[in-house]
Amino acid sequence: MSVAEPTGPTTALRKDAVGVVGILFFVLSAQAPLTGIVGAAALAVALGNGAGAPGAYLVVGLVIILFAVGFTTITRYVDSVGGFYALIRAGLGVSVARVGSWLALITYNTIQAAMYGLFGATASGLIARYLHVDVAWWVVVLATVALVYAFGRRNIEVGARVMAVLVSAEVAILLAFAIGVIAQGSAPHGFDLTASFGPHAVTAGAPGIAVLFAIASMFGFESTAIYAGEAREPQRTVPRATYLSVSLIAVFFAFIMWVLISYYGAGAAQGAALDTLATDPGNFVLGPVSSVLGGWAADLTSVLLCTSLLAGLLAFHNIVNRYLHAMAEHDELPRRLCRTNRHQAPAVAAAVQSITVVLVMAWFMIGDKNPVATLFGWLSGQAVAALVVLYVLVSISIIRYFRSHRVHSNAWSTTVAPAVSVVLMLGELFIIVKNFQTLTGGSQTTCEVLLWSVPAVTLLGWLVSTAFKRRARSGAVEVAVETAA
Repeated sequence: MSVAEPTGPTTALRKDAVGVVGILFFVLSAQAPLTGIVGAAALAVALGNGAGAPGAYLVVGLVIILFAVGFTTITRYVDSVGGFYALIRAGLGVSVARVGSWLALITYNTIQAAMYGLFGATASGLIARYLHVDVAWWVVVLATVALVYAFGRRNIEVGARVMAVLVSAEVAILLAFAIGVIAQGSAPHGFDLTASFGPHAVTAGAPGIAVLFAIASMFGFESTAIYAGEAREPQRTVPRATYLSVSLIAVFFAFIMWVLISYYGAGAAQGAALDTLATDPGNFVLGPVSSVLGGWAADLTSVLLCTSLLAGLLAFHNIVNRYLHAMAEHDELPRRLCRTNRHQAPAVAAAVQSITVVLVMAWFMIGDKNPVATLFGWLSGQAVAALVVLYVLVSISIIRYFRSHRVHSNAWSTTVAPAVSVVLMLGELFIIVKNFQTLTGGSQTTCEVLLWSVPAVTLLGWLVSTAFKRRARSGAVEVAVETAA
């Protein structure tokens, strides 16, 4: 006997809808493995530490796992519906949580806008190549915003299934390349682990640049907590999905990068990467893929790059929807934003998110700016900087929460790991700010505007949320007085 779906206005999300595997695919979609490899590999190798780039990815993975120790521990005791908002509120209070929630909205809206820029450029290029039709990148983007919105209105299981297919395809082509290099012995100088993972290799050149691109590539693992309200047994599902996603993506990125370095040879990889920067950085990966698997594989990889970006766009769309939903439920935003449709999806929030991301991109679209050099380059760097600030706030909140609530006796997971995480994340933030112009490709003025706009918009958002909260409290008091009278 089927259970009837809600027909009237509700605010409830779909319960027990996804398990560990479903959440894992949402997270892997946000991290967009193929996008991360094709988009960042040449830059990390050329401008960073050369053959030591795979080791930098592994180091960043270990740092994030350290953050995940406290992150997964607190999710066992705190209702993490609302993601960072809920976790920061638990330890640092509502006022700081508002800052965190607006930082999260800035982070995920800007990274989605950035990905739309890369998607528009890639998709319009493919349309011109195969269909011989010239379509402006922003036309493709607007059509895709509508498609993502349509998926965002459906129940979460549909999104999980779509993402599972798209992520599996992009991972498969990268694994096929790696297996081909190993099986065919395509590495001209053999497979040298120490050349990529030895301490001397990791610290060579400008390791901070490689670390910076590694952080950008692993974006999104923390979104496991945002799906707690729709997960089966969230106290177990969220920690498992978090550890799995961080471990898999760190090992996967390091492995593929190592195979890529081995293909070129440790001594020649940095030079090859520098050569591609003058033309198309993506060829640093697409060239070897074509050489090892055949010309068809490069074409397929270009298509899969689009589907990888599409999966990421849908993942970040869902994340922002659920932040808006949670904030509205706590009267930080208009209550209408927490309304759900018959699929128990946050449909109103989905519409608002879609409109917001179009507004974020409006200046780039109206001016027909280069979507890769400006929209993608500028906003992805801004998003990474904002996200690391969030990591710091959450780690401090974890320490504060467990000092106030003696519910977990393991000092490693409640104090030591989060404290070390704060120090390491502040170090990463320093690297990001110091190398921000390299990360974004913008001018000095552009970089300053991008960095300072984060606290400015956060403060404005905090004031908006505070005003809505006060109005909600005032309304509640008036109702209570009328009832008492």
